Amino acid sequence: MGFALLLILYYSNHHPFLIPVFIDYRIALLAIVFLFALRELRDYHYKGVLQFWQGLVGSFLITLIFGIVASTALYLFASYHQAFVQSYIDLSLKQVQAFTDEDINRIGRDVYEAGIASLKQADAYFLATRYFEQSVIISFFISIIISVILRRQPKP
Repeated sequence: MGFALLLILYYSNHHPFLIPVFIDYRIALLAIVFLFALRELRDYHYKGVLQFWQGLVGSFLITLIFGIVASTALYLFASYHQAFVQSYIDLSLKQVQAFTDEDINRIGRDVYEAGIASLKQADAYFLATRYFEQSVIISFFISIIISVILRRQPKP
């Protein structure tokens, strides 16, 4: 589903890598999947008791599977469809070049130039690893919240 949503965004002229992380579709997707999976685990496999660590481990396994499958699919797509990578580079350069001199001085001219140089070197592997890393970071915070909400302690 993650890769399918990525393609939908791309083909609707919204490059998925240029959407800010705090409004990323993976937040809602992972929260829904975690909620249903951990609730199923708690209610039907652990007799209504879910420890915090069990929720974190379950969420991590879901994230690992999601990240590997979606990143692999993204890598294969970006390898065979070079326009995806090129549109990312072009749109990112356009965003970076719109920085004001004040923004450039704040981050440093050398950092700005190094960022532009590394952006021009982006490829399918870079996008796939970035997608995987962002998925892990996003899911970490969501898994903490969902694990706390769904945990139930045994009644004394």
